[in-house]
Amino acid sequence: MENEETTNNINPEPSKQTESADQNLSFQNRIDLSELQEAAEKLKTQLAKVIVGQQDFIELLIVSLLSNGHVLIEGVPGIAKTITAKLFAKTLDTSFNRIQFTPDLMPSDVLGTSVLNMKTSDFEFKKGPIFSNMVLIDEINRAPAKTQAALFEVMEERQVTIDGIRYPMEPPFMVLATQNPIEQEGTYALPEAQLDRFLFKIKVEYPALEDEINILKTHHERKTQKPLEMVNAVLTPQKLQEFKAKTQEIIVEEKILSYIAEIVTKTRNHPHLYLGGSPRASIAVMNASKAFAAISGRDFVTPEDIKKSLFPVLRHRIILSPEREMEGMTTENVIEMILQSVEIPR
Repeated sequence: MENEETTNNINPEPSKQTESADQNLSFQNRIDLSELQEAAEKLKTQLAKVIVGQQDFIELLIVSLLSNGHVLIEGVPGIAKTITAKLFAKTLDTSFNRIQFTPDLMPSDVLGTSVLNMKTSDFEFKKGPIFSNMVLIDEINRAPAKTQAALFEVMEERQVTIDGIRYPMEPPFMVLATQNPIEQEGTYALPEAQLDRFLFKIKVEYPALEDEINILKTHHERKTQKPLEMVNAVLTPQKLQEFKAKTQEIIVEEKILSYIAEIVTKTRNHPHLYLGGSPRASIAVMNASKAFAAISGRDFVTPEDIKKSLFPVLRHRIILSPEREMEGMTTENVIEMILQSVEIPR
């Protein structure tokens, strides 16, 4: 009996320790991000079948998608801006439209227009190409200000108002716009108010020598196979909405929020800047940082996530003073200076 009692007294201890360990383990993994992380890797794998050496570009597209933001892609012709955007849209099981912006494009060519129905003698609204889940706007700076202004409402509020009637966009809705920084003739600079509606401005650079060799190899081996045929859809709209909701749950500590606020506030009174970042910029940095954490499998934001987000979020929202611009300074130089001057939270 004594042995039985001793055994009974000893046995519960390990089980209590196991329960305690399990509780600690579940606390460490407060949000299950394994499925989201796996989906992000699948998207990268699909795009890597065609796109060579643009890992940062692809990662920023995925982060923007999870953050419910739009993307402005800037780069010289021939560096796969448009094809990457098209292939990225194809990896999602959603509708896709491409709009080529030209100087004679009218707002109705983008949004749609009311047409008289001869049978009913009533006007019916014919939806324009903007009514899609993924919209690629090629050479956005080629259209005049009137047509660019047509995008203001749809990008910010995800709705179009025509003749007093509101037409909501079906989620997910994302605009991928490209522009060429070299050509100036026949182009119209995007106003600050419109630039502010893009979560990221992604600068796509020329590939490195090794990547260029791999590009030539893949083109040679592909033969007659078209790039769009090589990529499959790996993410449904339902799953995407789930992942977006999960991304919003990522934990951001107060010291991290203060870090973001301090950096953005410093852009507003920096001697080298004519215009600083708005509160929308702070929110964009926070949301993008959450998405960077999520695709890394972490349920909390680190200062490193913020650093990754700062450059694509701020580079198109801040304006250099004329003197610094003449000296050849860039907005990236100023962002780096501000980063160095703000203490990293521990």
